[in-house]
Amino acid sequence: MRKETINYYSQTRPEVAAFVPIITKSIIDIGCSDGDFLQFVKKQTGAETWGIESVPEIAEEARNKIDHILIGKIEELISSLPDGYFDCISFNDVLEHLIEPTEVLKMMRHKLSENGVVIASIPNVRYFFNLRDLLIYRDWHYIGNGILDSTHLRFFTRKSMKRMFEDAGYKITSQVGINKIVSWKFQLLYFLTLGILGDTKYLQFVCVAKSNKSV
Repeated sequence: MRKETINYYSQTRPEVAAFVPIITKSIIDIGCSDGDFLQFVKKQTGAETWGIESVPEIAEEARNKIDHILIGKIEELISSLPDGYFDCISFNDVLEHLIEPTEVLKMMRHKLSENGVVIASIPNVRYFFNLRDLLIYRDWHYIGNGILDSTHLRFFTRKSMKRMFEDAGYKITSQVGINKIVSWKFQLLYFLTLGILGDTKYLQFVCVAKSNKSV
């Protein structure tokens, strides 16, 4: 397996794990890759860990790191998951790969425990360097990873992320930008544009959401 492929599937994602409630007793990670994220969460919370991974050889790597592994597409496995069981459901840069992410979120609502949360890291299509390539270089070039990953089927802004969750029957409790640009040049641009480009400094946003009981 090529080095870049290994890196794609091996990510602890501590910047996302920080949003997992410390009281979490059970967590399922959709698109869990090799299980590094869940292994890290287990060390922090002691939670029972479940993972779903569609690539069989990567799922086998996760088998020795987490408590339960299911191999296949999330759309085909939702019905086999226990209802009302998970305190946390995580999507680490996964929703943008799905054909109907809103429908998947709707179905996963029934798998949450009473006070369970969904945590999703989602790429920000308004990321500064993506906008630069579009507006200055007039290009939209798909590549092997990043915002324009060639396997992405959906693209999201901060607003459309929130709308997707609301359409799926959730209430966003937190939405925080992560992996930001650290540059004085960007800070100057931010100042000159009166903050209108503030969201473009984040590569992703982490959305934390709870089931909207009124829906």
